[in-house]
Amino acid sequence: MTYQNDESSKESQAEQLGRVQTQASIMIPPELFEQLYLSPQNKVKGKLRQTLGNPTPIAIAGFLLCTTPASMALLEWQGAGGFGAAANVGSYFYLGGLLLVLGAIGEWLLGNTFPATVFSTFGGFWFTFGATITPGYGAYGLYSTTGQEMDGLKEAQFFATFSFFLIAMAILCSVFTLASIRTNLVFFSIFLLLVPTFGCLAASFLATAHGSTDSAKTLQHAGAGLLFVVSLLGWYIFLALVLLSVDFPYVRLPLGDLSTVVRGAGDGEGDGAVEEADSKV
Repeated sequence: MTYQNDESSKESQAEQLGRVQTQASIMIPPELFEQLYLSPQNKVKGKLRQTLGNPTPIAIAGFLLCTTPASMALLEWQGAGGFGAAANVGSYFYLGGLLLVLGAIGEWLLGNTFPATVFSTFGGFWFTFGATITPGYGAYGLYSTTGQEMDGLKEAQFFATFSFFLIAMAILCSVFTLASIRTNLVFFSIFLLLVPTFGCLAASFLATAHGSTDSAKTLQHAGAGLLFVVSLLGWYIFLALVLLSVDFPYVRLPLGDLSTVVRGAGDGEGDGAVEEADSKV
């Protein structure tokens, strides 16, 4: 009799636990999943998405705290400027580079390949750019013919060489633009604008290398203007994500979900929903 009571008690506990687990999770719609992670809905094993926070706003914040002041400085507002807006070099390392890489690691752990790739490469970009304008790394000092490190910034070869890095970034953003068609309209627009942004900045460096100062300045301002628009779009995404993270009432900013418009090759496989923790939303 005691044995039967014990078995009945165990079954009752198991049923209660099952109800708790069921109530603790919900089915996140594809459009909400995409807004949370800036990635089409996917399925991964494990429960890390129910355990860890959303790393996407962290990476976006790092990106914005570099691009926004950099674009303003390159536009030379209020007398700002200088090579690479070097006064902000600390933010390139410890906000842009660091937060983007941390965000990329978080996305990778959650199984979100596309944002992990985007954030890691842009984190690497800001680390690279910060190192390039820091004298101790010798990026331009190696081009000096006088022995004075700063004289390297007068050498055409330095500007011509660095321009190809910016061209490579434009190519990278072209790939991201194509892939982001399956994310949302705002994210897609950011990558679409980053292609001519890097193109203009690369052309500015090449113009400087060829002594065309006026053309270089015009191209710099064009690239900076596009980068400023990119920043505004980024701030919109960041606001949407932060409001979503605290379940802010009254307003949910739309990002223009494309993941359900441009169907994936494997969308016919599976039930089209991913189970997530209620606290994650």
